[in-house]
Amino acid sequence: MKIFLLMLAGFCSSALLFAQNNTFLQGTITEEGTGETLIGASVKIFKGPDLIKGAVTDYDGHYRVQLDPGIYDVEVNFTGYTTKKTTGVKVLEGKINTFGCALSSTATLDEVVITSYKVPLIEQDNTSSGLVITSHEIQSYPAAKPMPSNRPAKERRTKFTPPVVKKDEEVMEALQEPEPHDIATHDESPENYTHIVENQFLQATANPVSTFSIDVDGAAYANARRFLNMGQLPPRDAVRVEEFVNYFDYQYKQPTDGKPFAVHTELAKCPWAPEHHLLSVGLQGREIATGQLPPSNFVFLVDVSGSMDEPNKLPLVQSSLLMLTEYLRPEDHVALVVYAGAAGLVLPSTPGNQKEKIKAAIQGLGAGGSTAGAEGIQLAYNTARTNFVKRGNNRVVLCTDGDFNVGISDDASLIQLIEKERESGIFLTVMGFGMGNYQDAKMQQLANKGNGNHAYIDQLAEAKKVLINEFGGTLFTIAKDVKIQIEFNPAKVAAYRLIGYENRMLAREDFDDDTKDAGEMGAGHRVTALYEIIPAGQDIPVASTNGDLKYQKTKLSAASKGADLLTLKLRYKQPKTFASSELIQTVVLDKPASTMSEALTLAAAAASFAMVLRNSTYKGTATFQSALLLAKTAAKNDPLGYRAELCRLIEKAEAIR
Repeated sequence: MKIFLLMLAGFCSSALLFAQNNTFLQGTITEEGTGETLIGASVKIFKGPDLIKGAVTDYDGHYRVQLDPGIYDVEVNFTGYTTKKTTGVKVLEGKINTFGCALSSTATLDEVVITSYKVPLIEQDNTSSGLVITSHEIQSYPAAKPMPSNRPAKERRTKFTPPVVKKDEEVMEALQEPEPHDIATHDESPENYTHIVENQFLQATANPVSTFSIDVDGAAYANARRFLNMGQLPPRDAVRVEEFVNYFDYQYKQPTDGKPFAVHTELAKCPWAPEHHLLSVGLQGREIATGQLPPSNFVFLVDVSGSMDEPNKLPLVQSSLLMLTEYLRPEDHVALVVYAGAAGLVLPSTPGNQKEKIKAAIQGLGAGGSTAGAEGIQLAYNTARTNFVKRGNNRVVLCTDGDFNVGISDDASLIQLIEKERESGIFLTVMGFGMGNYQDAKMQQLANKGNGNHAYIDQLAEAKKVLINEFGGTLFTIAKDVKIQIEFNPAKVAAYRLIGYENRMLAREDFDDDTKDAGEMGAGHRVTALYEIIPAGQDIPVASTNGDLKYQKTKLSAASKGADLLTLKLRYKQPKTFASSELIQTVVLDKPASTMSEALTLAAAAASFAMVLRNSTYKGTATFQSALLLAKTAAKNDPLGYRAELCRLIEKAEAIR
């Protein structure tokens, strides 16, 4: 009831404001020469020396601010572009005045430039499509730091502090001026990450079979980008190598045999260990046109607790969901559930063509109070079940920083709750926001156990990538419990190491166990796994050997004398069934390519970048410079700019180091 009254008060005040002043300045900010719109450009409105108001352009490059009539100066800037200031802009009373401009780029591929934009949205103007912030908030916004909260000091959550840094193997004293960050120390911070023990090399004669669950997430890459854009290297355990690799589209060919995905493999020389081989196993999910997707039953579950009262939390959540709302079809339905000290249904299930009603509910949200996350989860699943669409896409979309502190809040109990709820056929998408108290470990487990996926939204462009560009992959599952099992031929392989996927490892017998949960794959999504292989006849690292077996001598079969390097098996279930899984099997020959393809070059660049960030024991000769060289080679075909951004992030990491 309290939430409803707050929303009602917000709507009334917005309506009153609109009635009192219907004078606006709006426009579109583009890139000079190309006409491409700039998402997240900063628009500042001055009157003389005084900063009056500001806005951030939305996903169409559009802004809109409400002003008093008068003459203003307008300054527009965007990272990597020349700032443009225009004086004498007239704003006439009672009109929608228009002012737009084009910015010229200052960026080249070799420059250390961050193309991502500052976190938008401080105060949402319900009468406009632009993202509005006040002059006080603009002036108080420090570079590369979270904006101060408006809550009383005693209610504020811990802000992010630079990680503890090790130098010469000693932890620096707390009061000492920070030195350049030693790469990938085990950092202590208010944020929570699961400790990763890296996969070792395993001897093929003693451990010929490798089994793991797929992971389509790219959250760790987006989160690391947030740290780098703040001028810091990410904590070591925040870097999950497989999520760096899986952030990118490798443009694998679509399946043609009626299966939900196609399997692609490649073998070449390993860039950071030239005497070894690098194996890529790529899965490409079947693409489904948006118009052909079945009806969706979405429940937006939004954390509106006090910890979300930050500019890069609830306001960014609102902007992300507003953007998704634009793409809803009439046959889709959306409900909105919120939780703070208690949970509440703000918007009952509403058809996707009632966009203004959905937007009004999203725009009316405000943050405050404690965090009863489990209660919100239960209400969201109950709402999804009430509106369940047979043969449809039923999904809860959770938006939070993961800081649950009321009711069920421990990880084990929350996981048990999610595991129970997933049996209803409702899938889960977890979107993380914010910094300082971001609970990555909790969100990873919720997504993994809830038949779902995990994304980290650090900026509006990432929301567009996850929710719009990859709509089918993020929000529509085509296969669940997808497992990979590889049997290596000991006659060809001395040892192997799965790069990443440490939190997705399965026992050998889990592969055939249909009750064992594994990862999900969405429409059009792709998964890439990398193995570093030591060919037979080469020395094996000491840590990888299991010693001579006392009671068993390995005897190779006749099949091992052939040309096979390995046999790969895939097991998966159709998303709507609990029946036995289906099997795909393929053989990879021991024929390494003379050169790496563009796809494998990109995957190697992402993996080596992550390993250097982690200061991995297994990074070999990899450095930021060698990762950058690989990334630049793969960046020639880059329609969306993600590969060029990888180059810039590697350069930035090198500069921070």
